[in-house]
Amino acid sequence: MLAYAAQGLPGDDNEGSQIREFLRKAGTALNGLPEAITAEGLQPNGFVGVVERDAGDSLAAIELVLAQRKISSQLIDNLNASIHLRALLTDLFLIDEILKSK
Repeated sequence: MLAYAAQGLPGDDNEGSQIREFLRKAGTALNGLPEAITAEGLQPNGFVGVVERDAGDSLAAIELVLAQRKISSQLIDNLNASIHLRALLTDLFLIDEILKSK
């Protein structure tokens, strides 16, 4: 998404474009994220609920972008800057560090 945002493209007209496919795959992954975390045994202090909320908020932002007729680089840049995606990424970095120590 960073590379697409940096290109300065006015938008895609192709329903099968690479950025749309990437966003669809990200949405699919977000749907199963809380279950994947639970399967790893990471349930302390309700953190799975935090990830579930952050994933849901991120998914809503991704779906909003996908619903647009054209996806410009600027739109993706704004999605990248979204506090929702940033919170989710921070959650995942935290989980990654915990899993590395196991």
